[in-house]
Amino acid sequence: MQQQKKIILLSLITGIVLMLAKFSAYFITNSTFVLTDAAESIVNVIASSFAFFSIYLSSQPRDENHPYGHGKIEHFSVFIEGSLILLAGLIIIIKSIYGIFNQAVIHDLLTGAIIIGITGAINGGLGYYMVAKGKNIPSITIEADGRHLITDMVTSAGLVVGLLLIHFTGIAVLDSVLSILVGCYIIFTGYKLVRRSVGGLMDETDYDVVSSVIKMLNEKRGDEWIDVHNFRAQRYGNELHIDCHLTLPYYFDLNRVHEEVSAVDKLVNAEVTKTELFIHADPCLYDCCHYCRMPNCPVRAEAKREDIEWTLDRVIRNKKHFEQ
Repeated sequence: MQQQKKIILLSLITGIVLMLAKFSAYFITNSTFVLTDAAESIVNVIASSFAFFSIYLSSQPRDENHPYGHGKIEHFSVFIEGSLILLAGLIIIIKSIYGIFNQAVIHDLLTGAIIIGITGAINGGLGYYMVAKGKNIPSITIEADGRHLITDMVTSAGLVVGLLLIHFTGIAVLDSVLSILVGCYIIFTGYKLVRRSVGGLMDETDYDVVSSVIKMLNEKRGDEWIDVHNFRAQRYGNELHIDCHLTLPYYFDLNRVHEEVSAVDKLVNAEVTKTELFIHADPCLYDCCHYCRMPNCPVRAEAKREDIEWTLDRVIRNKKHFEQ
C-alpha cells in the first residue's frame, strides 16, 4: 500500500507542475486549443488528489461495517475521475464552438507547441509506468490514473501537430475546430472510465480473471474434482474474491474434502492470481457418474462415457453439469 501512495503522490506533484506549465503556454499563445490541454490538467490534479485519499482509505483494515475491506472506494475514485474528464470535455466543446464565431487573436504558437510537447512526453512516460504498476499491484485507481495520463499524452501530441498546422497555414479557425475534436476524444475517454467504475461498483464479472482461472483448472484438474459451478469473482480495490461450488465424491470425509478444497485454493493462487477463495463443497450424485473421472470409485453407478470441458458458460451456472 505504501508503494501505491508513493506512485499517486508522484502523479499529483507532477500534475501540479505540468498544469502550471500548460497554463503558461495558454497565456503565451491565447489559444483555445492549448486551453483544452490546460483544462484537462486541472482534472489530472483533482483526480490524483482524490485517488490519493481513496488509496489511503482502501488500505484500512476490515472492520465490522466493512467485512470485505474498503477497496470499493477505488471504483468510486475512478468514477469521479471519469466524470471530471467528461465535464472538462463538454466545457472545451462549448468554448470551442463559441470561439468559431468569436475568434481570438493567437500568437507564439511555436513556443506553446514546445511547452505542450514536453509536458505530453512527461505525462506519457509516467502514464505507462503507472499502468504497468497498476496491473502488477494490482490497483484499478493507479491503472486508471495512468491511462488518463496516456490519454493526455495523445491529446498533447495532437495539440502539437495542430498548433504547427495553424502556425504554417495561418487558418485561425482551426484552433476552435481542432479543439472540438479533442473535446470529443476527452469525452469518450471519460465515458470509458465511468463505464468501468460503474461495472466495478455493480460487481460486474471480471471475465479475464474468470477465464484464466477456468483455463488453468481445466488443464490441471484433479480426478476428484467432478465439476465446478456457481463461479463468481468480485474485486474490492486490489483484493480479488472468488467463490464457487466444487463437486466431490460424496463418501469423502471432512478431512479429505478440506484437502481438495485447499488444493484448488493453492493452485489458483500459485498459477493465476492472488485471491481469497470461498469454496463450497457439494456431494456428487449418481447422475454425475457418466462424466466423473474418479478412478476405482467404489460407488460408481455407470461407466464414465464423456468428458465435460469446464467453460465459462458452464461454471457460472448454479447447477451441476448434468443439469445443463
